[in-house]
Amino acid sequence: MTPISEEEIERIMSGQEFEEEANHWGNHGDSDHSSPGNRASESNQPSPGSTLSSSYSGHSPLLPPQARSLDPQSYSLIHQLMSAEDLEPLGTPMLIEDGYAVTQAELFALLCRLADELLFRQIAWIKKLPFFCELSIKDYTCLLSSTWQELILLSSLTVYSKQIFGELADVTAKYSPSDEELHRFSDEGMEVIERLIYLYHKFHQLKVSNEEYACMKAINFLNQDIRGLTSASQLEQLNKRYWYICQDFTEYKYTHQPNRFPDLMMCLPEIRYIAGKMVNVPLEQLPLLFKVVLHSCKTSAVKE
Repeated sequence: MTPISEEEIERIMSGQEFEEEANHWGNHGDSDHSSPGNRASESNQPSPGSTLSSSYSGHSPLLPPQARSLDPQSYSLIHQLMSAEDLEPLGTPMLIEDGYAVTQAELFALLCRLADELLFRQIAWIKKLPFFCELSIKDYTCLLSSTWQELILLSSLTVYSKQIFGELADVTAKYSPSDEELHRFSDEGMEVIERLIYLYHKFHQLKVSNEEYACMKAINFLNQDIRGLTSASQLEQLNKRYWYICQDFTEYKYTHQPNRFPDLMMCLPEIRYIAGKMVNVPLEQLPLLFKVVLHSCKTSAVKE
């Protein structure tokens, strides 16, 4: 495994690579997949990782990848992360009888209950983390208050995606927005919709494993750039530890996808961007936003 340099880590987490990928597909794509500001294809284009440094790949493109073993420490730490996860289906009821018309208030209340359950699971997750004793409660509080929207979005796109894009999509389909709601929908909300749909297709293409999800979640949570932290340098070291563990795992498990790891990491700054934008979307517009996103994603998944 050739470790990623600090400069390359910074480049990925800045979101620059994801934007370049989106623009590349938007300029050359021919499918109906939505991308940030473009119509992008995720099937016929070269991997976005090909624009990154060749050091991401531990194999020469002229030689077949060689079988390798997973570092024992990587295996142990990933196992510990997986033990902290609650992968049981969400318990919030999302079944609506046929013919029932869901109101905006009812859908908004359901979204709040889902967010509450997902947030509760993130709090329980923190207490089970293998490095829980290494940081202060103050830092954990600071980290959670800054990243909870991102953690919920990441989990919704991965381990809970079948329920979110299945059961919840069926509920939102029974909600019909008024003309006034449609007319007042903000441009910022439209940007969130476009980026969410694009990100959904990206995750659908990658088919992120539970182990990769656990690593991505830890990496995103351990954000040393958040203000108010008392142990930023320690957080940075923990963050790098899980970067390299995730890289080791993906190169071991997906030997024929040498660019898979940077592809995964490029999704994290986009998740942060979208989560930050969603905070500025008026609450009354969230039911319509979710209806549009879930309908588009479910429809495209059926076509595929």
